[in-house]
Amino acid sequence: MAAGDELAMAIYESIGVYRGYAVAQYADFYELRHVLVLGRVMSGEGGDVILFTARQVLKEEFSELEESVRLHVPGEKEKRHGQAVAAASLPSIR
Repeated sequence: MAAGDELAMAIYESIGVYRGYAVAQYADFYELRHVLVLGRVMSGEGGDVILFTARQVLKEEFSELEESVRLHVPGEKEKRHGQAVAAASLPSIR
């Protein structure tokens, strides 16, 4: 994508669409407020496209979620810790 490949851009946009709809589906079962988005695919410009597109899906298709659910990407240092970041971010259930 960095070289301007439109096919690569379309792939990242498709991932963003899937991500937006996945968040909406999970919201049917869980009370979501913050969603930590992980994975190597989230690095660089591609990750920005994914997040933008996912947020657009939420805004256009699920406006109530767009207002209440925040998508977060950890910083580069935290990304290196992968699954440990996700586990440490889980809320305690009482």
